[in-house]
Amino acid sequence: MFQTGVLIVFYGLLAQIMAQFGGLPVPLDQALPLNVNPALPLSPTGLAGSLTNALGNGLLSGGLLGILENLPLLDILKPGGGTSGGLLGGLLGKVTSVIPGLNIIDIKVTDPQLLELGLVQSPDGHRLYVTIPLGINLQVNTPLVGANLLRLAVKLNITAEILAVRDKQGRIHLVLGDCTHSPGSLHISLLDGLGPLPIQGLLDSLTGILNKVLPELVQGKVCPLVNEVLSGLDVTLAHDIANMLIHRLQFVIKV
Repeated sequence: MFQTGVLIVFYGLLAQIMAQFGGLPVPLDQALPLNVNPALPLSPTGLAGSLTNALGNGLLSGGLLGILENLPLLDILKPGGGTSGGLLGGLLGKVTSVIPGLNIIDIKVTDPQLLELGLVQSPDGHRLYVTIPLGINLQVNTPLVGANLLRLAVKLNITAEILAVRDKQGRIHLVLGDCTHSPGSLHISLLDGLGPLPIQGLLDSLTGILNKVLPELVQGKVCPLVNEVLSGLDVTLAHDIANMLIHRLQFVIKV
């Protein structure tokens, strides 16, 4: 009788324990894995996306759009301004032939944009080329008559070369190589213009002037910022990319 009572109590306690833990205990060698997500290093292909994101964000936070909006176009186009003295004179001639006495033109940059960055790796795997596509609108104004003569859409690519170098202490760094405007990447299109004026002649003249001065002007303003952004990249990201380049490992997917 005593043994039967003890067994009843024992099995009663066991049933309560099993109910609390949701069933039979799982053997140790069949235990379910813990729900843990350890931080994993970036995959080689993930480095490319991380780099373009970091460069794009760095350019924007570094004031790229403000740099584009404040390009000193009018100062360069004025007679004696920059290295293009007298360029504005030919443009004014196109306008004064229709509006006698007009001798003031104002060129204003609006709507600066940074478009999606492109990234390619050299065939030897030792360098990267970042394409930085920029867009701006140009308003050609005539304050004397209170009208916009032309509104132009301008697109231009800057290409920055990124290299990995090892210093005397054996440390690897990313450095900016060549940084220049991409040949043939300047595109200028007419958005709208004032009807009575000789739009095509004015557009041709202005396009010719901009082709001479705009690419180098933008390059001179943007490339120092690219160098600054590259120098301030996250240390781990910069080291991982530099290590891939030093060992000539391809990590940029070709599309």
